[in-house]
Amino acid sequence: MNLIRNISIVATFCIFFCACEESYAPKPTAYFRIDLPAKEYKHIEDIPFPFSFELPQYGAVNLERTAKDSNFLNLDFARFQARIHMSYLPISGNLRELLEDSRSLVYKHVAKAQDIHEELIIDQEDRVYGSYFTIEGNAASSAQFYLTDSSNHFLRGALYFNVKPNADSIRPVQAFLNEDIKHFMESFTWD
Repeated sequence: MNLIRNISIVATFCIFFCACEESYAPKPTAYFRIDLPAKEYKHIEDIPFPFSFELPQYGAVNLERTAKDSNFLNLDFARFQARIHMSYLPISGNLRELLEDSRSLVYKHVAKAQDIHEELIIDQEDRVYGSYFTIEGNAASSAQFYLTDSSNHFLRGALYFNVKPNADSIRPVQAFLNEDIKHFMESFTWD
């Protein structure tokens, strides 16, 4: 009887340990899958500013700051927890100062940035000139720009996400919204 019991115990352990063989391999950190919408743009011109542009259908003009200060407006991308903070200033002999301020605000991110790329914007037909900065790394802002007609108008914008900066996790959305910012600048006209 003891022999049968011992054999059944050994057989149970053998079956248990043979059937539960698992090979472990470490898995990389993963992020949620992000479904990005199709790009369809709408023309925006009914705003209290002397310019118009195209905005994707998943974006919205937010004039909440305009009510407090007539120089500010936001473009919200609620689905992505992102916002472009924009400020409009009329030029009154201070273009050099406005350009320097914009450049210094971009380079305040140099401590966290891995690299900063600048792309010039020149549209002589519509008199739209400026620079577009992409900031790589864990900086608070991943894209900034300014646009001007070099005589009367100046617009500055900066993209911020409402999350802790982590370039790896926001990179797909950042690249997606960078395309929208480029389209914004290409469709931009002064009134």
